[in-house]
Amino acid sequence: MIKNYLKVAWRNLIKDRRFAYLNLIGLSTGLACALLIYVWVQDELSIDKFHKNDATLFQVLENRVQASGIWTAKSSPVPMPEALKKDMPEVEYAAYVSPVRQSTLSVKDDVGIKTKGKYADKDFFNMFSFDLMEGNPNQVLADPTAIVLSDVIATKLFGTTENVIGKTVDFQHEQKFVVSGVFKAPDQHSSEQFDFVLPVRMLKMIKENADEWGNTGYYTFITLKPGTNINKFNAKIANYIKLKTNNEITYRTPFIQRYSENYLYGRFENGIQVGGRIDYVRLFSIIAIFILVIACINFMNLSTAKAAGRAKEVGIKKAMGAGRGVLMLQYLGESMVMAFASLLMAILLVFLLLPVFNNLTGKQLSLFHFDTALILSGLGITFFTGLVAGSYPAFHLSGFKPAAVLKGKINGSVGELLIRKGLVVFQFSLSIVLIVAVLVVYRQISFIQTKNLGYDRDHVITFAKEGKLSRNEVSERFLAEVKDIPGVKIASGMGHGLTGHSSGTSDVVWEGKDLKDETEFEVVDVNYDLLKTLDIKIKEGRDFSRDFGADTSMIIFNEAAIKFMGMKDPVGKSVKLWGKDMRIGGVVKDFHFESLHEEVKPLFFELSPENANRFMIKVETGREKAVIARLQEMYLQMNPGFSFDYKFLDERYQTLYAAENQISRLSRYFAGLAILISCLGLFGLAAFTAQRRNKEIGIRKVLGATVGTIVMMLSKDFLRLVLIAMLIAFPVAWWATTQWLKGFAYSIRIDAGIFVVAGISIILLTFLTISFQSVKAALANPVKSLKSE
Repeated sequence: MIKNYLKVAWRNLIKDRRFAYLNLIGLSTGLACALLIYVWVQDELSIDKFHKNDATLFQVLENRVQASGIWTAKSSPVPMPEALKKDMPEVEYAAYVSPVRQSTLSVKDDVGIKTKGKYADKDFFNMFSFDLMEGNPNQVLADPTAIVLSDVIATKLFGTTENVIGKTVDFQHEQKFVVSGVFKAPDQHSSEQFDFVLPVRMLKMIKENADEWGNTGYYTFITLKPGTNINKFNAKIANYIKLKTNNEITYRTPFIQRYSENYLYGRFENGIQVGGRIDYVRLFSIIAIFILVIACINFMNLSTAKAAGRAKEVGIKKAMGAGRGVLMLQYLGESMVMAFASLLMAILLVFLLLPVFNNLTGKQLSLFHFDTALILSGLGITFFTGLVAGSYPAFHLSGFKPAAVLKGKINGSVGELLIRKGLVVFQFSLSIVLIVAVLVVYRQISFIQTKNLGYDRDHVITFAKEGKLSRNEVSERFLAEVKDIPGVKIASGMGHGLTGHSSGTSDVVWEGKDLKDETEFEVVDVNYDLLKTLDIKIKEGRDFSRDFGADTSMIIFNEAAIKFMGMKDPVGKSVKLWGKDMRIGGVVKDFHFESLHEEVKPLFFELSPENANRFMIKVETGREKAVIARLQEMYLQMNPGFSFDYKFLDERYQTLYAAENQISRLSRYFAGLAILISCLGLFGLAAFTAQRRNKEIGIRKVLGATVGTIVMMLSKDFLRLVLIAMLIAFPVAWWATTQWLKGFAYSIRIDAGIFVVAGISIILLTFLTISFQSVKAALANPVKSLKSE
């Protein structure tokens, strides 16, 4: 019996190869997309979760009251970790840790290796699960002359990871450190990648601010003892800075956030956590569900549509004695076989596409690991799809009476037709939402990339001062020689990367200031000619100039700062900066030094060539290669032992929107696949409709109907469904994209043009998809369809 059913199933597939292929391709593509998104989402959700202390590992953040609202800062004062460890019995470990920094390591007089590292307190390796291959976690950072290397950098420096304890490493060709430990380099599940750790307490800045609660620099991390109530602990430390400063600092409220949540939940607005990368995880989870639903609808529609043509088969089998249960089992089995064949093809597609997908996402995703949730989800979705798709022939057709079926008295029910049309409307509604979303994301990213930022970032080469070039007299000589290079328009330096908040102070005092206000001004240290190099426009006053002496008592504000201070005719007026009298010499027009997620904040420039730690060199268009070659030659001559690593300023700017650019690319690909799957299903339904109305088309042609008339007759029903889908999808798409754009302080306006483009696109795609079958049916010889009558 089973053998016979398999034969019948195989014959049905061979007989209707076109529908079988469409079913297989559509569902397997949908499952493959969903699997790819699933492994990406799982990877995102696992970032920083590998630490053994994950449940008790926290970062101390601060809510700082500003005139514009509450700003959440990640930095803490230097004494914070040790004070918490001493005063709070709930704290088990505490460490002051720097962000990742780029530095040069070398052995003896070798050319240095450019790498990234961190400064940290001695509890670092007790708190974070970075696997120490060599060394004691309690001791590796206890000595201020110690350095802990990753296995990767240890191999590069010494050729091995064995017996390197006690060896000496040159740091920046200036200081020598003794290797005290070797740790396994962080893998892809760590949000931070670094190759060495140095004791933070050896830094001059840390020593000078050891008891200073007013200044903030690096990050404070703590691990709490098991069972600590987080809400109670936050309430306990809310006034901690206020108490430590005898009520001098009242605008800063510390609180803790779980460390592993920083990656996904790192965005705060007015002191409240409002999202972060988790928004993209949710977005792609929704896209995966959309694609899967569209693929499943296709599968069910095509399966149920073809099942209606098997009514006579049901009648013959029942006349021969087949029971309803046997028929139900056969049809459900056929649907299951097709669904699981699609799953196997989907897995094959994922393996083939994974290298490309990894390249797009910048990850190292793999299916070569046992993931129970992934396996159960894949099997469950496939089983459910096969079950639902096979339910119509199994339950509906198996109930037909043989006599009625064999006499041809069975017609499709109105309910069946409405359900099929409803599913088509639903899947195209999802496709239209995706089209609108992709258009909005694309336009917003284009807006970000082309918006006038208030400065010229094109053809500007930038690189950090290090080694001998960090000495002011050497860097000034280097700048003077750089300006003489043919092709260099102008050159300067600044202590800011223009890629986000760098340094700030609230210690700016002007006439009429509310002394309780602690709004921070962004601090930008510059050299002469920086404003000209970046073409930052001066609204009032003048730039720093050697023609007026040192200009060290002059300060330049941006428009946002002047507006915030409520000044009129500011040039020439005095302010105090860190207690020193400063004269406002100029006002520049606002420019964006943070991402467009943020509004332009108050900022000032101060002339401080020694703290302008980045070179900014403007190059003539078309002469970049020659200038870079000469720059490298000069750099290596004046700074031996250091490699010349540069970037163009517009490349650094793009790093602000790495996540948005990635999401934009991926959403375009997945939206395209969703539309393709929808069109495959529509193609199959159009073919089925044309086949079912074969005789009607023949009669109409005999009576004089033209090809165009028949094409419109077959197309109008589907086009009507797409129009209904547009009416449903457009409001949903508008709401969803509006919510996304709220995350940007500067964004595009969603106008009617986006919906017109989306509507025309989906109508054209629909018409092109169904017109092939419609034209084919209209051109067919009516004699062939009517000869049996």
